Amino acid sequence: MWKLRAILFKAPAIILATIAMGSISLISSLWDRTGATQHRVARVWARILLALGRVHCRVTGIEKLDLSRSYVLVANHASYMDTPAVISSVPLQFRFFAKKGLFSIPFMGWHLTRAGHLPVAKGDPRASLKTMSEGAKMLRERGISLLLFPEGGRTTSQMRPFMEGAAYIAIKAGVPAVPIALLNTRAILPMGSAFIHSGEIELIVGDPIETSGMTPHDRGRLNQMLEAWVAATVGETPTPEHAEPVAQRA
Repeated sequence: MWKLRAILFKAPAIILATIAMGSISLISSLWDRTGATQHRVARVWARILLALGRVHCRVTGIEKLDLSRSYVLVANHASYMDTPAVISSVPLQFRFFAKKGLFSIPFMGWHLTRAGHLPVAKGDPRASLKTMSEGAKMLRERGISLLLFPEGGRTTSQMRPFMEGAAYIAIKAGVPAVPIALLNTRAILPMGSAFIHSGEIELIVGDPIETSGMTPHDRGRLNQMLEAWVAATVGETPTPEHAEPVAQRA
């Protein structure tokens, strides 16, 4: 019955809402080149998506964030529902990294570029370092935050070890790194599934970790702190063997 309801109601409603909010977002970029209006539209879209999917997001620890500061938000990545959960729940202006190929897709690519999100070229260390430096510069100059999923893509069962890019950006920009644990998103929208299951997502915000006094040489230590907190909170063990082929990563 739930699959029939998803096919007849949920999926068409979500597609229509995404097209409508995406169009509004793109149009808003004509007068707001900062991406601020687009991010507000994205928050509305994320809440609509959760409501249509009958998904409730329970948030803990949001009071730890000072809305006047910039942060590097670091979260585990188990599902396509992770991004809507964070966008709808965290009241900060933030941007995120997306695969470079997405920027060449009509409509989606225009939105990503105009909103100020950053492209990541997987398998190109030099390009990745340049993008991370641009992200750090954006944090310092524009006073916004960044969201990263340092596992490098979604996982089917257990977390992957975190890559050090998020820690590097936080240290380079001189802003706190904030670990975020997302629970039950994998059950709500499993990898390979097109159906959103009704249920509850839990988003837990950890204590911000100050990077003042750290240098890029400390990125490994900071990365371990972030990974350990998220892994302990979601109850998973970072395991390289669970890595999916690059083509499947989000």
